Amino acid sequence: MGKMEFKKSEWPDVGDLVIATVVEITDYGAYVRLDEYKKEGLLHISEVASRWVRNIRVFVRERQKVVLKVLRVNTEKGHVDLSLRRVTKREKKEKILLWKKDRKADTLLLNASEKLNISPKEVYEKAGVPLEKEFGGLHEGLEKVAKEGAGALLKIGVPKDIALTLEEIAKEKIKIHLVKVRGIIELQCTKPNGAVLIKEALLKAQKTGESQGTEVQIYVVAPPKYRIELSAEDYKSAENALEKLTKAALKNIAKIGGKGIFKREK
Repeated sequence: MGKMEFKKSEWPDVGDLVIATVVEITDYGAYVRLDEYKKEGLLHISEVASRWVRNIRVFVRERQKVVLKVLRVNTEKGHVDLSLRRVTKREKKEKILLWKKDRKADTLLLNASEKLNISPKEVYEKAGVPLEKEFGGLHEGLEKVAKEGAGALLKIGVPKDIALTLEEIAKEKIKIHLVKVRGIIELQCTKPNGAVLIKEALLKAQKTGESQGTEVQIYVVAPPKYRIELSAEDYKSAENALEKLTKAALKNIAKIGGKGIFKREK
């Protein structure tokens, strides 16, 4: 179903990371099945580890899923040469995460086809393809649907019945994880109505943060100290919004003759 099912004729590119299942182990290496491409490949014993390998079974076993790097592709002969030793820990972790997301997205499209009583192929062509094109991937697109609703699908030409069904499934099955950044801001204003002016400055700053698409909470620690806590989907967005918010607060307080400082918390 989905991406994995509809890309059978494709081949991976040299340098790609692939998920493979070990099919057979020989003296000279391991034959594997590339899960995402329905192709066979060979992991030569020289590409298993950076040191000399006496027994390949110490590193891989039959039916094991492994993350491998593509070294060579010969489409005429149907050969794909692969490497285990050239895959870093970080690459392995990221690839597994991506693969799990892809599989989950495929499952969600399959759920939609069952609910609508139409073929998985039709759901993929009418919704999966536009999602991949617009958002760079099925799961990324479905995350957008989980946050914004069916409108994100209707905008890219997905039929209404499919859009509404996918919205329902995405909202139920996809949890949006937020990251948090925080810091302490000190604002002082010696005017008689200083407390009110500080509150206004913070409210304006909060709106600045929220306009960046983030969640903002401001707590009083003990006047003149206030904690700003900001939640966003990724650290880059969170840091950018926090910077804009604090700059706005310091600018607002300076305008009314007050002063302030901001200190980032880990």
